[in-house]
Amino acid sequence: MVVIYPAEVTAASGPVPDPVDALLSAWRSELPDVLRPTTELSKRIAQLAAALDAATRGVLPELGLTVAEFDILVALRRSGEPYRMKPNELVRVLLLSSGGLSNVVNHLAGRGLVVREPAPDDGRSTMIRLTPDGVRTAECAVRAHADAHEAVFAQASPAAVQAAARALREVGVQRRSVPRPLRAGRNRSRS
Repeated sequence: MVVIYPAEVTAASGPVPDPVDALLSAWRSELPDVLRPTTELSKRIAQLAAALDAATRGVLPELGLTVAEFDILVALRRSGEPYRMKPNELVRVLLLSSGGLSNVVNHLAGRGLVVREPAPDDGRSTMIRLTPDGVRTAECAVRAHADAHEAVFAQASPAAVQAAARALREVGVQRRSVPRPLRAGRNRSRS
């Protein structure tokens, strides 16, 4: 298959073609009606998300952490002193099951990074709190994570990164402000 890039995406006149350009070109040739105004944006976001995920997964083993452990440690650290949350808050913030959370917390507790303690406002409830070692590990992990993500964008100019962040924020805000359409087959009203 020959890939034909759009004229505006050649090395002489703009950015160097990339895998997303090749994918779009192939669909233009094979099934152009599947392309939407959002197709390129969606594919580029997915490509960046995969690169950022790979960067994170690349640094966590050096710290002896899994993704789930990292997520719990940083959620507790960003909660502010005393770096503790109720399990149901963590479940909600991290989109984990309560069983999954309990298993990861048990592992972190076994390593001395978190402790379970009674909730000060409810004797029936517990809190999960970072230990001093947990705080240090969380901070080290967040710094390694930030450095890994910075490396993903190392070839992009700061202005391009800022412009992309502003544009994605705008798209995200607009997406959340539009009411969801009713599903097919449902009546809009019963009048």
